[in-house]
Amino acid sequence: MEFGGIAGLIILLLDIYAIYKIFQSSASTVAKVLWILIVLILPVLGLIIWFFAGPKGG
Repeated sequence: MEFGGIAGLIILLLDIYAIYKIFQSSASTVAKVLWILIVLILPVLGLIIWFFAGPKGG
């Protein structure tokens, strides 16, 4: 497996973790949907934005 494949797998796992944490947060349903869309549409940038500004655990 090349570096790009490993990096892609790590990003995928981190995105899944972010989506899981978004579901667990106390944010409104609309906010959760928007955050999940951001993470899905912009996998790397969305993950970074969520880490610093996203909803935290409930």
